[in-house]
Amino acid sequence: MGIGQKLGSFFVQSKRVWHLLKKPSQVEFSTIAKVSALGVLIIGAIGFAISDLMKVIGRLFG
Repeated sequence: MGIGQKLGSFFVQSKRVWHLLKKPSQVEFSTIAKVSALGVLIIGAIGFAISDLMKVIGRLFG
């Protein structure tokens, strides 16, 4: 399968997906935004905790 065929297949599949898309409702958008924000906060808190833990370990053994 050549690059032209792969590219053509990609465009055909992309076109199919594009036709299935729909604009999210206000409720869907709001829910997605809240869940995304919560995920960012959780990942940030975990990173902050690991950073502080590394500082404490560094002071104890450094």
